[in-house]
Amino acid sequence: MKPRVFVTRQIPEAGMQIIQAAADADVWPDELPPPYDVLADRTAPCDGLLCLLTDRIDAGLLDRAPNLRVVSQLAVGYDNVDVAACTARGIKVGNTPGVLTETTADLAFALLMATARRIVESDRIVRAGKWLTWSPLFMAGADVHHATLGIVGMGRIGYEVARRASGFQMTILYADARPNEAAERDFGAHRVSLDDLLQASDFVTIHTPLLPETTHLIGERELKLMKPSAMLINTARGPIVDQKALYEALVTGAIAAAGLDVFEVEPVPGNEPLLALDNVVVLPHIGSASVATRTRMAVIAAENLVAGLRGEPLPCPVN
Repeated sequence: MKPRVFVTRQIPEAGMQIIQAAADADVWPDELPPPYDVLADRTAPCDGLLCLLTDRIDAGLLDRAPNLRVVSQLAVGYDNVDVAACTARGIKVGNTPGVLTETTADLAFALLMATARRIVESDRIVRAGKWLTWSPLFMAGADVHHATLGIVGMGRIGYEVARRASGFQMTILYADARPNEAAERDFGAHRVSLDDLLQASDFVTIHTPLLPETTHLIGERELKLMKPSAMLINTARGPIVDQKALYEALVTGAIAAAGLDVFEVEPVPGNEPLLALDNVVVLPHIGSASVATRTRMAVIAAENLVAGLRGEPLPCPVN
């Protein structure tokens, strides 16, 4: 008899083929995630679980699934998974690192460009019939070339953002607990303190993981250190930035603009005050959303799942 698995969303076919060859798969058919109680019920009889960031995998759910051997997350981040609880129960956890690095860096730089040059705001004006004439400062934004970019977190994605920034002849600063010699050698990046980075940068882009020590890493104090002309880009995790403090910084002119692919609560509620601001570009957490990358992520997640079912080492283990 094949092992049983629950897949919490429809995933690209290349991944599903791997799963279906090795297991009997129960696949959640809806676009929205299964409610927690349904998630727990459907996981309870299973040997494996393939989940997304929107699925809360906690001790209560795990206690209801005594046969569970592996949790495979279709994402790099896994803050929705209680890894310690999985480890304590002998459940392997896997994720999908590496494959989305360059795609996410593309998105981060595209968001930076769109924010700097007021692309989305300009699009809205044209569609609303408000483009009446040409004038010298109409929709004038900020130059990206030769500006100073501050990268908070010089890991894989931060490094690739630095690569893109080097093509625009930007001065690159970074703040990280550890030096990145490759970024310093390849792009002339300079490691500085977070405070110094915030004070000196024209653009600040966040690429650090969400950890207890990085929650609200960028708050009221940090935003006040930034230049009034500076712009904040976040494609990492929403809770790294204090959204209320960011809103105040944007409406008071403490900083000029922000580009956000992530939020403290996702999906972002329609009454979120940031959505009413013209100087904010918002995206629905699409950092890795290219067809090729999402397909490769599905394959890696499927391979992690099958390896865990077979008692083999996961290709991309978390624990």
